[in-house]
Amino acid sequence: MRARVLEAAYSCVARWGLAKTTVEDTARCAGVSRATVYRYFPGGRDELIQQVIAWEFTQFFGRLYEEVRDAASLEEVMERGIMLARESLVHHEVFQRVVQTDPDVLLPKITVESSRIRGVIAAFLVPYIRRHGIADGVDEAEAADFLARMVLSYIASPGRWDLTDRTEVRELVRTELLPGIVVGPEPPADEA
Repeated sequence: MRARVLEAAYSCVARWGLAKTTVEDTARCAGVSRATVYRYFPGGRDELIQQVIAWEFTQFFGRLYEEVRDAASLEEVMERGIMLARESLVHHEVFQRVVQTDPDVLLPKITVESSRIRGVIAAFLVPYIRRHGIADGVDEAEAADFLARMVLSYIASPGRWDLTDRTEVRELVRTELLPGIVVGPEPPADEA
């Protein structure tokens, strides 16, 4: 039932935006009473909206994880992850609409979620960092956290980098993200 309500709320956000989505809209769309929505989201509209954003964040990064989990190297997981995430974000119709219509509502809530997601990304990167080899004096957990922060930052705001260009993304990863953290480039999978 909780997932049904979240899906309905997401549908309402897609239709009307964050600021105009109400508990009543969500209940109507889910085919449940307002009391049912409040049973699952006792904090009302604010909690519902926060949980919809958290739910979609989890869905987004779950899809991304499925796309990169078979990467053979740290470089590959970062290159593919950055490109896929940026492309997905740019083409995410609901996100793009809400950024235009409700940035003051969305951005603070994304900040809260990105802290949680950063930890998930960092944990995902640790085995790749171990396999690659970490530079002397670098803490593995700090390196993973740094890379997760940078990935989230570049996905949201690529700056001078064209994240649709594989060559540029490879250069970003190899010249700005990994130096000082890992020991040299990882050998290709067929040579390892």
